[in-house]
Amino acid sequence: MPRVTLPADIAERLAKLAPPSQAVIDGALVEAASGATFHNVSPRDGQVLNLVTACQADDVERAVAGARAAFEDGRWRDQGPRQKKAVLFRLAELMERDADELALLESLDVGKPISDARNVDIPLAINTCRWYAEALDKVYGEVGTSPADRLSYAVHEPLGVIGAIVPWNFPLHMAMWKVAPALAMGNSVVLKPAEQSPLTALKLGALALEAGLPPGVLNVVPGLGGVAGEALALSMDVDMIAFTGSGPVGRRLMEYSARSNLKRVSLELGGKSPQIVFADCPDLEAAAQAAAWGVFYNQGEVCTAASRLLVEASIKDAFLARVIEVAKGMKVGDPLDPSTQFGAMVSERQMKTALDYIATADSQGARRVLGGQRVRQETGGFYVEPTIFDQVRPDHTLAREEVFGPVLGVMTFQSEDEAMRLANDTVYGLAAGLWTADVSRALRGARRLKAGLVWVNGWDACDITMPFGGFKQSGFGRDRSLHALHKYADLKSVSVTLR
Repeated sequence: MPRVTLPADIAERLAKLAPPSQAVIDGALVEAASGATFHNVSPRDGQVLNLVTACQADDVERAVAGARAAFEDGRWRDQGPRQKKAVLFRLAELMERDADELALLESLDVGKPISDARNVDIPLAINTCRWYAEALDKVYGEVGTSPADRLSYAVHEPLGVIGAIVPWNFPLHMAMWKVAPALAMGNSVVLKPAEQSPLTALKLGALALEAGLPPGVLNVVPGLGGVAGEALALSMDVDMIAFTGSGPVGRRLMEYSARSNLKRVSLELGGKSPQIVFADCPDLEAAAQAAAWGVFYNQGEVCTAASRLLVEASIKDAFLARVIEVAKGMKVGDPLDPSTQFGAMVSERQMKTALDYIATADSQGARRVLGGQRVRQETGGFYVEPTIFDQVRPDHTLAREEVFGPVLGVMTFQSEDEAMRLANDTVYGLAAGLWTADVSRALRGARRLKAGLVWVNGWDACDITMPFGGFKQSGFGRDRSLHALHKYADLKSVSVTLR
């Protein structure tokens, strides 16, 4: 397959691109003290993009020490709301100025279509920065009811040093979900990007310094999770770890908290989200589009991916046929081609994981009705085509484990009660959706579904104003909305006796 001829503007930016590689520690762009680096591989073609600084434990502790010093001397914490807003708004402006570069870095780093990076991921990250800049003076304290000789009140105070460990599927967007509210509350942050996707985080660290964020307030420490991430989580001088990623790593972070200083831990973990389509669905075409894009967007590498499709038996065959048509129409291609809708998986390992789940589904008797193969292998990249299995049983691996790839499992139900039982039959509880014209059924379902996010007659139908997080083994703590600001603060009660 010949390589696509890229548009002139993308080709020109690609030719001039110098991917960032250095850590950002205490206001400076630095190498690891040991000189260690790691290969940053692009899933687009399997080629090494650059060598990135591999922070070791001593580098992380240097970043934590810089963050602690910055917090304790108040260089950011003690600035007024107007000053903090000005810096965060300036950061958003700089991100907007460099949006094309950020989109190119994101697409190269993780294999997502550049049209998605440019039109979705980067604008959402910028909006998050602006939203929290505007929201930071909207966090109010409380005045308690007190006797006449006492004044009692409660105030929110920043926690201190926040360790933010973010995933590779939406690198900059997820980083801003944590960095922006943490900074807005006056904390210092040490950001650990996933080793598969360090580039936009490193660029963010440099832009923050350019925006006027004081040295030490935002540090970025690229490196391997088992080295840099572990050192951050075990540090005795980190007050909180905010993490998005896998369940096994989330458990490990809680252990590290217990082994160190009992730091707070906020976890946004995996999901096995159900999308339920009743026969009275008010718009079957919209539901079919949502069923396909709900699981195949971003190559299925989405924590809220609607990887379980539950369809009322009376409409299942016709509805599934339409979902298959939608999936077949998705253009799989070079992530840098603006017409591509479905890019590469983030790594060879993740690609092999998806292919293993497909093989398991085949062996357990699910009926594969679409896809299931590695494609574009001649490019050297890591591509798996959209894949759909029908006749998935509740005990199948595909119904129970998160694939984090482009694989959809279809199940049927006969009644509302059965639909709710199947939907809740999972250790996860991140997201769920249902399609129905019956308002009472919609409200009953929203109440019965055990998930932190419930969407009715839509999928992923919410924004920065609403909290994001899960139930059960999908974690605890909330990103987005004003609730995220409270997460990065302590609540102090003060009582003054009048003399």
